[in-house]
Amino acid sequence: MAEKEQKKQSLVAGGKRSRQETRGLLRRFMAYYAPHKKLFAMDMTAALLVAVIGVVYPMITRVMLNDLIPNRNYRMVVIFGVTLLVLYLVKMLLNYFIQYQGHMMGVYMQAQMRSDMFAHLETLPYGFYDTHETGKIMSRMTNDLFDVSELAHHGPENIIISVLSIVIAFTYLSTINIFLTLIIFACVPFLMIISYTLRRKMRKAFRDTRSAMADINASLESSISGIRVTKAFTNAEKEQEKFEEGNGRFRLARKESYDAMGRFHSGNTFITDIFNVVVLIAGGFFLYRGDIQFGDYSAFIVSVNMFISPVMTLINFMEQFENGVTGFERFCEIMDAEPETDAPDARDAGQLQGHIEFRDVSYAYDEEKDVLRHVNLDIPRGKKFALVGPSGGGKTTICHLIPHFYDVESGEILLDGQEIHDLTLASVRRNIGIVQQDIYLFNDTMRENIRYGKLDATEEEIILAAKRANIHDYIMSLPHGYDTQIGERGVRLSGGQKQRLSIARVFLKNPPILILDEATSALDNTTEILIQQALDELCEGRTTLVVAHRLSTIKNADEIAVVAGGQIVEQGTHEELMARHGQYYDLYQLQFRANNA
Repeated sequence: MAEKEQKKQSLVAGGKRSRQETRGLLRRFMAYYAPHKKLFAMDMTAALLVAVIGVVYPMITRVMLNDLIPNRNYRMVVIFGVTLLVLYLVKMLLNYFIQYQGHMMGVYMQAQMRSDMFAHLETLPYGFYDTHETGKIMSRMTNDLFDVSELAHHGPENIIISVLSIVIAFTYLSTINIFLTLIIFACVPFLMIISYTLRRKMRKAFRDTRSAMADINASLESSISGIRVTKAFTNAEKEQEKFEEGNGRFRLARKESYDAMGRFHSGNTFITDIFNVVVLIAGGFFLYRGDIQFGDYSAFIVSVNMFISPVMTLINFMEQFENGVTGFERFCEIMDAEPETDAPDARDAGQLQGHIEFRDVSYAYDEEKDVLRHVNLDIPRGKKFALVGPSGGGKTTICHLIPHFYDVESGEILLDGQEIHDLTLASVRRNIGIVQQDIYLFNDTMRENIRYGKLDATEEEIILAAKRANIHDYIMSLPHGYDTQIGERGVRLSGGQKQRLSIARVFLKNPPILILDEATSALDNTTEILIQQALDELCEGRTTLVVAHRLSTIKNADEIAVVAGGQIVEQGTHEELMARHGQYYDLYQLQFRANNA
């Protein structure tokens, strides 16, 4: 795993790929053509016919200049002209097919890659999203995959047409004058050397541009999501400053990439201009010596572009190739991220009863700092267990370990006596309901946000869940009732309404284990009382783990644990902890004095 990650970092840093890595990328890329073999074959056939038709014009030109026009055979001139016109009409239809269906093939492949990426993102663990910004992930799914789809369409087409055109052109030019053809061919290596040298700089420049673009997307996503906070604190200038910083990096990266492109194209154009000079001088010399007829010389000048153009197409294709391959590499980096997986012999947990045990559990988000150290907990079925303590002590981490969002470093977590590693992730999470302080709601209707707790729920079940969460009456007061759109992240709802909607979701799920992670800490007292009533009903008959900021809300818990510095420092009932005059007593007295004040 570490070796794999090191390879990726080396690739990003140096922009170099080994031959083995290139072959691996190519195999993965080619696999996306498999479902579209028929369309691919038709596209390539059309491309081949276009290449063949392109040779006809110089051939007809040579015959007309050497034979038909000198011999005044105007009937054949007309026939050749009409034939050429028909072929060009066919070429027009073929080009339409290539541009339309060829691009659609790229779109189909892009859509499949996007589906694969989204499906893979759904399987990645919490830890992945702790270190990857949403905007950067979105950039890989949109900008990068667009360039990949362009490569998917134009890549094989450009290669096949260009290679075939070069072979046909070389063969045809050789029939006119082999020595003049070899002179032209001798110039190609110079073109390739210049292109290779400039292409290496262009590769790094395009990679830097992509990275800068991802930074802009991440900054933009963050700023737009937090626009209400920005307005509340009148910090628009600060957000503009942050955006311009990323925008400046993008301008610099683009400047370097266009500089590399400019050198690449101008260098290549200069070499092709040299081709024309060589043809003019060498052809003129052969014509002067009588080694070539005037008609052949004219046909050669017309035909030499048939040789140069596909060579230039191949060279210019390198720019698109670098764009597409860089985008596919970044796609593969996401696809190669390790997904969450069940243990080989993991079994379905079925319907759990709700007994939770922590046995000497330690955990760290990184190697430098432990978050939990040797935590032991025993929460019997149906009991209400509260976690209190200072921020950063490890309370939320304990909550995240129960649904197996993270793997423990050492120790065991048991549900009904079964170690969670022996149970499938889906079956564990199916038995757990979570209500957090920071509620995430989807940009959908009231109904669909509640239904998220049980996708096959009936309308009656949804309404019952809303009633139990004390949100039904509010929903019915709205003009569209349960069909009301709530806006992005529930922006049209108050904090209490969001919370009650999330509680309705959990009522619908009906899990045996309930986690309340500071579910009411951000609410006013009146709203908190309403929601606390809904929570009290929700807790009935379930094993409940409560992370509480306001200690008054957990006085009646069956047991309370004080978490500080990643350890359980005190544990007992409210009365027992108050009698000890320890940390819980100090926290309670501090809040009591603050409330009185």
